Amino acid sequence: MADFSKFFTNTKQKRKVLFIASECAPFIKAGGLGEVIFSLPRALRTIGYDARVIIPLYKGIDREKYSLSLEMRNLEVPTDAEPGNNPDSLICNIYKYENQNKDYRAPAYTYFLENQEYYEQRANVYGYADDPIRWALLSRGALQFLRLSNWQPDVIVAADWQGAFAINYLKTIYKDDPKLKNIATIFSIHNLYYQGMFDHHFVAENDFDDGHSPLPSFYNPRLLKLNMMRRGIMYADIINTVSPTYANEITTPDYGELLDGLLRERRSNLYGILNGIDYEKENPATDQYIYQRYDANNISKRILNKEFLQEKFGLPKDKEKFIIGIISRFDEQKGLDLLFETMEFILNQFPVQFVIVGSGDAKYMNFFSDIAKKYPDKVSANLNFDTIIPHFILSGADAILIPSKFEPCGLTQMEAMRYGAIPIVRKTGGLADTVEDYDPEKNSGTGFSFTNFNGLSMTIAITRAFENYRHKEIWKNIQLQAMKKNFSWEHSAQQYGEIFEKAIRIVKEANYNK
Repeated sequence: MADFSKFFTNTKQKRKVLFIASECAPFIKAGGLGEVIFSLPRALRTIGYDARVIIPLYKGIDREKYSLSLEMRNLEVPTDAEPGNNPDSLICNIYKYENQNKDYRAPAYTYFLENQEYYEQRANVYGYADDPIRWALLSRGALQFLRLSNWQPDVIVAADWQGAFAINYLKTIYKDDPKLKNIATIFSIHNLYYQGMFDHHFVAENDFDDGHSPLPSFYNPRLLKLNMMRRGIMYADIINTVSPTYANEITTPDYGELLDGLLRERRSNLYGILNGIDYEKENPATDQYIYQRYDANNISKRILNKEFLQEKFGLPKDKEKFIIGIISRFDEQKGLDLLFETMEFILNQFPVQFVIVGSGDAKYMNFFSDIAKKYPDKVSANLNFDTIIPHFILSGADAILIPSKFEPCGLTQMEAMRYGAIPIVRKTGGLADTVEDYDPEKNSGTGFSFTNFNGLSMTIAITRAFENYRHKEIWKNIQLQAMKKNFSWEHSAQQYGEIFEKAIRIVKEANYNK
């Protein structure tokens, strides 16, 4: 991989990048996307990019806390509505957060699209029947803002299906706009399973969106049936997703979610770049939430966190027990169905304890609740979303189980390694790219993985982990190898720099050949 840091140190003109997204920490975060849209632009800034973000100004964003200032008033965003009852434009304002300290570890600029009806009157980020209108408004509003702004990006990165309309608009309605036509586009797939406001597996043929029809008005019912993911893939100059293995997997029928044919057509412009983790935030040496801080040089102190974990969650204190943690959203993607057929066997055959935190589908909630009642000395189930409990588990559990059916990237396994909790994972997507299966002959590896999606394969991986855990020096060596891994955003940012340059070249060549 090319070293871009020297290039950006010496260049006089920084590349400018705008991320269009539905969420961004710390302002508003509903899931992992919000963390990515905070961390990646910040990392890009450290290597010389002028990276900025635009998101909606939701009701939950504290304007005073972040000292938001008005950047542009009365921005008219066309709706393409036919004459009649619906307005032909929506009036919005643009607010701006500016990092006054010029701290490269924080965003420089974040823009907020303000609209009373579609953002400020809503308590949540997602989950409304008119969400397609809200994302169309964000996409078109961002482009209208750029037409009038003195700041012009070289590249737009549209994040997941919510940002896809921005690329569709740019390559159709705005393709000849003198201020916008030279902007290169990246469509970033965070999870191909989610493609819009419908289940793409059950789409009637007459409702199928081939991506070629013009975008309808905000108020046309057909907007609700458009496959935004498909359109992002079709119109972007470059497509990327969040791990190299997932980028290959989604070109196959098993993982392609009915878009594998299109992705194979665009394979030459498809890239996979791992997400990173924040090494300052995810740090057992400074973590304010854990009982005993530690690092790779004094990992023996970690045992105090194990005993604290057992005490806090009502499990018998026994430092010899093999504690398996589960930190997960409870849905089919996460592979938790495999535990239905195996968990009681594991509990009865091994001296193990499970500490579980998460929430989601009722069948998983009921399963973990019931098994915790049946095995109160072996299972603690905490069935609510919580931001603190994961710190206790990462710092105290011996292993973290992640048996995902598919996993675009995954952050839990990287965080677990950072804390010396050994991941037991299914070899798929980002899990395959980040967890090196332990090889006893070479005494190398950072975790334990299995390939086939079945309970037997998972149980064998857990057994392998437990057998190595019994040999304390071997286990300590695996922990140290895991803790030394580097999944920083700075490394990922360098790779993003490369695909930005490729996208820019594609646009220049296309304009030259017109």
